[in-house]
This record gives sequence, structure tokens and C-alpha cells, in this order.
Amino acid sequence: MHQQSIVHIIFLIFTGTAILSTLALFTRQSLLVAYMALGAMLGPWGLQLVKDSSLIKQTGDIGILFLLFLLGLHLQPQNLLLSLRKMSSITLISSFIFLIIGFSIGHFFGFNFYESLIIGIASMFSSTIIGLKLLPTTILHHQHTGELMISILLLQDLIAIVVLMVLKGIGDRMFSFHDIGYILSAAPTLIFVAYIFQRFVLSKLLTLFDRIHEYIFILSIGWCLCMAELSHFMGLSEEIGAFIAGVTLASNPISLYIAESLKPLRDFFLVIFFFTIGAGFNFGYLPAIIIPACTLAALILLGKPIIFGWLMQKTGEPKSTSWEVGVRLGQISEFSLLVIYLALEANLIQPAATYMVQAATILTFVGSCYWVTMRYPTPLAASDKLRRD
Repeated sequence: MHQQSIVHIIFLIFTGTAILSTLALFTRQSLLVAYMALGAMLGPWGLQLVKDSSLIKQTGDIGILFLLFLLGLHLQPQNLLLSLRKMSSITLISSFIFLIIGFSIGHFFGFNFYESLIIGIASMFSSTIIGLKLLPTTILHHQHTGELMISILLLQDLIAIVVLMVLKGIGDRMFSFHDIGYILSAAPTLIFVAYIFQRFVLSKLLTLFDRIHEYIFILSIGWCLCMAELSHFMGLSEEIGAFIAGVTLASNPISLYIAESLKPLRDFFLVIFFFTIGAGFNFGYLPAIIIPACTLAALILLGKPIIFGWLMQKTGEPKSTSWEVGVRLGQISEFSLLVIYLALEANLIQPAATYMVQAATILTFVGSCYWVTMRYPTPLAASDKLRRD
């Protein structure tokens, strides 16, 4: 079989994206929805112009690393620590509630116990990409909102890592609680290593060569990817390493320049990521799973703003901020897709349950994008009044 070249695939993605994005802007639609729609149209289950979406999936995942690295550059470490302590109880309580909601939906529509449990686990997490991609980063008023969101998302990521480890262990039949202890101790170690290297090596290099913009660009990318690889080596996710790399540079005066210079690179890879989300869905399962997927998506889209808003108000946050954070986190996560894929490999669920969660995830992506872009300031807002970067 003739293998498609990566150049041809990128040509199809960005030419198609340019056309659909133009139509989306004229009709005041969300650009992220256009990216996913293009993937569904051109992917293996559509026109089959891109026959193997997995070929470029890892390329798209790089966009997630840069997204978290840039968000870390805007968060001061001391403010982040306060937010993490404040959000820990909210994250645990909300995760349990969404687990029950997802499990109940699965059980109601006839999925077995393990499938319902996996559906519940997948419902626990909100999308780091959607939440942060649609959050303005250069307006001071939104910094507190960003700190609250990233705190919840980071804590959810830690829970997700433990879940993924358990699923991998079940698949490999080699799981032990000693592994969880290692993972939990790896995060403080990674933070310590990043702080020491940034203070005694990285900051000195940035100060010495700050006028050579090309070097700053290369050094910042190398730092981001180095921390991502180190995080992966220590058993954590690459995304956490990229975020820590950004936070350790946040207090450096050159951090804002780095953030601005990396935005185009981030957007390039994120377009590919959202394309693969649409391209990976198998429409053959749609008739069998559309009703439970729509039900789950509707409960997530409505339930997360209500539950997050209520819990955050209990901690003293203003009602408007609490509701906005809930709306921005009102979707299922890309982590959830990894959860269901690992569960499928471990023979805990059948393909129908996998595609049900995938369909619900895409629906919440679409619904959440529209809700945020129509209601709140965002770089991809439908109106000029709300468009902020």
C-alpha cells in the first residue's frame, strides 16, 4: 500500500483549514469546531483523503506541550501554590460526582459494570486544551481565572496519571501500589530539578544572550521539550513537564517575550491535534451510540458549570468567576480518550463503549467551544467585542 507523505497530509490539513476557517469566520462559527469538522471530512471514515490519522497524531500532541509551556510562563509559582491548595478539595469532590454521573449513564444504557466504570472515570476530567486555548493570557483581569483553571486541570492530570498507570498495569498484569508511590514522589523531584537548573544555568544563559532572539527561541523550545522528556522518563505525563518548565521561567523578565514568540508554533501544532480528533472517529458506530453519547455530553455540558460553580462559591470565589471557570471546564478531556483506549487494550470494555465516550467527548468539545466563544472573552471569540488574546 502506498504510504502518504507527511507533506501531502499537512497540505490537505492547512489548505482545508484555510477554506473552512474562512467560512467559519463569515458565519461566526468556532474555529476549533472547523478544525475537527475538517478531520471528520477528510479522515479514514470520511472522504479518506487522509487514510491514517495516527501518522500525524504525535505531531499534533506537540501543540499540547507548547500550550501548557506558554500557560506556565504566565503563572507566578507562589500564586499557583496557593491556588493548588485551594482547589484540591474542589477537584476531588467534583471528580467523584462526575464519576457517579458517568457510571449512572453507562449503567442506564445497558453497559456492563466495567464499561460503566470506565465511562465514569472518563467523565471526571476536563480538557486542558479547550480550557486553556480559549483563555486569554495577556489580560491581567483573567490571570486569577487562569490560575484557578490550571490548578484544577493539574490536579486532574495527577489523578489521570494514576488511573492510566492502573489500566496499563491491568493490561500488563504487573501493577503494584509501589508504582503509585513512585509517581507521587516524582512530581516534587521534577520541580526541584527544574528550579535548580533554571536558577543556576538557564537564567544565566538568558541574561547573557538576551539580545540574540533566535538563540532565546531555540533555548526555550529545548527547555520545554527537555522537561517534557524528563517528566515522561520519571513516569509523569509530558504535559506536566512542559508546564513546570514554563512556571520556572515565569519570574524571568524575558518570559513574556518567549510566550509571544512561541504562539504561532503552538497554533500550528494545535490545528493538527484538533484535526486528528475529528479524523479518529468511526462513524459506523454512530447509530448504536448516538443517544447515550448525546445524553452524557448534555449532562457534562450542563453539570460541570453548575457543580464547579457551586463548589468554588463555597470557597469564597465570586459567583461570576466561579460560573465562568465551570463553563470553561465544561467538557470531557483528551485524557479521557487515552483512558478508554487503554481500557480497550486491557479488554475491560468493548469498542461500542469506546466510541460512545469518544463521541461524547467530541460533542462536549463542540458545545463548550460555542458556549465560551459566544459568552466570554477568548482569542477565538465569534464577535470582535469578546475577542482577546
